[in-house]
Amino acid sequence: MKKLLLLFAFASISCIATSQTIIELKTEQSMCITGKGPGQDGAINPYINKDSFAIVENLGQNEVQVRIQQNGEIIKQIVVKPKVTINVTFLKGYELYFDSELPTKVKINFKEKLE
Repeated sequence: MKKLLLLFAFASISCIATSQTIIELKTEQSMCITGKGPGQDGAINPYINKDSFAIVENLGQNEVQVRIQQNGEIIKQIVVKPKVTINVTFLKGYELYFDSELPTKVKINFKEKLE
């Protein structure tokens, strides 16, 4: 019983350590993924108050554009081809957007950037 409880505790901590969300984008859709605030974000970055990594995996059949902004200024734009995963440094204060011309599905995962 203790081993089962320990296993459950470890699994719960692992879920807290990373945040993962799958987002479906429609034709010609732009979506704020994180950085604008509660109610406007498509995913929750548990490391919002510090630097982190955004791991973006395009699960769909069409490409998606990842756009990183800060205070309305575009910092970086990356095209992610179907079935490709990228790792982006996501600094405190950045906003993350997905832009698609055709329908696709994207998985976003955040990991803490250790100093």
